[in-house]
Amino acid sequence: MKEDIVDKFLHQYPNHAALQQAQHPFDQILSASDTTTTSYAQQSSTPNMLASASVLPICNIQNPAFFLNGMGAGEPNRSMDVISSMAFFRGMEEANRFLPTDGRMVDGDRTSKKMVVQVLPETEEEATAGKMLDQLMLGGHDTCPTEARKRRSPTVEQDDRVGNENISRKAPSGRRSMTLAVVADLETLLIRCAEAVATNNRRSACELLGRIKWHSSPRGDATQRLAHYFAEGLEARMAGRGSHLYRSLMAKHAPSVELLKAYKLFMSACCFLKVSFMFSNKMIYKTIAGRKKLHIVHYGSNDGFQWSALLRCLAGRKGGPPEVRITGITSLRPGFRPAEQIEDIGRRLIECAKQFGVPFKYRAIEAKSEDVQIEDLKINPDEVLVVNSLLNFRSLMDESVVIDKLNPRDMVLNTIRKMKPAMFIHAIVNASYNTTFFVTRFRQVLHHFAAHFDIMETTVSRDNDKRLLVERDIFARSAMNIIACEGTDRVERPQNYREWQARNRRAGLRQLPLDPDIVQTLKDNVKRQHHKHFVVDEDHQWLLQGWKGRVLYALSTWVADDASSSEVT
Repeated sequence: MKEDIVDKFLHQYPNHAALQQAQHPFDQILSASDTTTTSYAQQSSTPNMLASASVLPICNIQNPAFFLNGMGAGEPNRSMDVISSMAFFRGMEEANRFLPTDGRMVDGDRTSKKMVVQVLPETEEEATAGKMLDQLMLGGHDTCPTEARKRRSPTVEQDDRVGNENISRKAPSGRRSMTLAVVADLETLLIRCAEAVATNNRRSACELLGRIKWHSSPRGDATQRLAHYFAEGLEARMAGRGSHLYRSLMAKHAPSVELLKAYKLFMSACCFLKVSFMFSNKMIYKTIAGRKKLHIVHYGSNDGFQWSALLRCLAGRKGGPPEVRITGITSLRPGFRPAEQIEDIGRRLIECAKQFGVPFKYRAIEAKSEDVQIEDLKINPDEVLVVNSLLNFRSLMDESVVIDKLNPRDMVLNTIRKMKPAMFIHAIVNASYNTTFFVTRFRQVLHHFAAHFDIMETTVSRDNDKRLLVERDIFARSAMNIIACEGTDRVERPQNYREWQARNRRAGLRQLPLDPDIVQTLKDNVKRQHHKHFVVDEDHQWLLQGWKGRVLYALSTWVADDASSSEVT
C-alpha cells in the first residue's frame, strides 16, 4: 500500500517542489557519473591507445597502468579515477570467486547448512587419497632386478596392473582446416611477443597477446595449450606480477585424488620419471650387494614412490634385506599442509617397509639444500652411503645470481664431495634456458615445453581431464616461472648435461661409467611399453632421455675424486 501511495503521488504531482528538492542530490550524482564515463570513453579512443578493440579488455584488466601512459600529465584526477574504477572491478571479480555459488552468504559465526556440509567431502577425499597412496606404494613400479622380481608374490604382480590408464600409442588423427595454419604459427607469434616484451613495446605486445589468446585454449591441441599458458606468463611479466603469479600457482591445491590420478596418467604416458626411478633403484641395488646397511641421502621430494619400489626390491634380495635408512632433504614450499605431507610420506614408507619385512628408518630435514652440512646427516661409516638427486638441483641458485660468495649450487656439490658417498646419482633436466637474456631464454623454454605438450598430445586424448591437470600443474607452472620471473624469484634454472658435467668435475667429483646391462634393460622397457618416439641413449657416460630427437633429461653416477685436491671456494 505504501508503494501504491507513492506511485499515485508521482503521477498526480510530477513537478511538485518538495519532490524536486528531494531528487536534486541524486540527479547530481547521476550526472557526475555520466560525465566520468564519457571522459573515460574519450580517453580510451585517443591515438595513444591500442587501435584493436579486441585487445583492449585483455590488457585493460590485467595491467591498467599500461593504458595510463596515453593520458595527459595534466589530468591526474582522471587517471586516479580510472585506476580506482578498474581496481574496484578487479576486486569485485576476485571477491566473487570466494562467494557461495548459490548466493548464500556466511555472516560472522552463523554458517549455512551447505557450508557445514562442504567440509565432509574433504575428509572422504583424504581417505580415498590415502587408499590410492597405499596402492601406489605397495604396487610401485617394475624397477626390481630380475633376481628380486622372481621372489615377488603373484598378488603384488596383479596389483601392479590395477588402475593402469589406457594410453594411445599412435598420434590422434584430426581434420585439417584453414585454422591449422594459424595454430601452427602460434610459436612465431609467441616469439614476436616475447621480443616486444623484452623491448618494452607494450602496444605491440598487447596486440600480439590478443591474437595469441584468440587462437589458444587449454583444451585445444598441443600448440594451442602451450600458447595459452605461455601467453599468461608473458602477460604477467609485462604487468610486473610474475612472482605473485608463481606463488599463487604454488599455493593452489587441487584435490588430492585428482592429483594422484594425474600422477598415474603422467607415469603411464611419459617414461621419463619411471626410467629415472628404475635407473636410480637398480644402481642402488647393485651398490648395496653383499652389504648389510644402507643410508640414502635424498635431495628433494618424490612423494616416496621411488623408495617403496626400492624397499620391495630389497625385500626379495638373496640373503635377506639390508637395514635401510633414508634422510630426505626438502624445503617447505607453499601448498596444502606441506609439513604434514612430509610426515605422511615417512609414515607410509615405514608401513611399506614393515609389510615388506625390511628394517627401515626415515628422517626428514626441512631446510634448504645448501644449508645442510655433513654433521646434520649423522653419517655412519658402517653404512653404504648413496646420495640421490632426481631433478632437484635445477632450482639451486648459481653464479648468475650469487656473485659475492659461494653460490648454493656449488655449495651442495662441495658438501656431497665431502660426504665421500659410495655413489652420487644425479638426474637433471637437460635444458639451456638459464641465460639472463630473456628472448634467448624464451626460445629455449618454448622448444623444451613444446616437446612435453607434444608428448601429451600424442599419448593422451584431448578430452582427458587428468591431462589438463598434468599440463597446468606441472608443465605450465614451471614454464610461467621461467617466463615471468627474474632474479631470485626465478626458481627454475636448469643446465644441459655437458655443463653439469664440467661443474661436477670442478667440485671434485669423478664420473662413473654406465652399466651396459642396466642401460639395455631400460632401453628394452621403453621400447616395449612406450611410444616409439621416446628415445633412450648414451653420451659421455650420461643416460639421455628424449622425445623425437630432443634430449630432455639425463642421468649419471659420480663418486668423490680422492686424487683431486681441488675444492670450490
